[in-house]
Amino acid sequence: MMQTVNESNNSNIRLNIMTAQIIVYVVYTLVSITLTIWVARTLHKNGRVFLIEAFHGSEERADAVNHLLVVGFYLINIGFVLLFLRSGERPQGVIEGIEYCATKLGFVMLVLGAMHFFNMYNFDKMRKKARTNQTPPRLPGAAY
Repeated sequence: MMQTVNESNNSNIRLNIMTAQIIVYVVYTLVSITLTIWVARTLHKNGRVFLIEAFHGSEERADAVNHLLVVGFYLINIGFVLLFLRSGERPQGVIEGIEYCATKLGFVMLVLGAMHFFNMYNFDKMRKKARTNQTPPRLPGAAY
């Protein structure tokens, strides 16, 4: 009889730990994906101006490239978030769960920031290249 009570308590403890782990994983995943979506939308909205300039005013081309960049951004970052879920030790309690989420989310935010600056660097590079490839305006009456 005493053995079944101990087994019952152990399985309740394991069930509670598994439930807490699932909650932590869901929170981490939802917050990470929400951050990814927010950063992608910000890049899409504000990067458009740089791309239009880089493509000499061609809004259609700039929008197409902008959309492709956002798709790539989602694939890379959400893939990273999901793969990163498995790394590290599983949290065994509430405090460890909070630390787990904070550590993982902090790392995800650093990766998102790095991706953001990588995109900004590329936007700026495209914009500068477009400026150097522009032909100077023709002056009326000048000999060419």
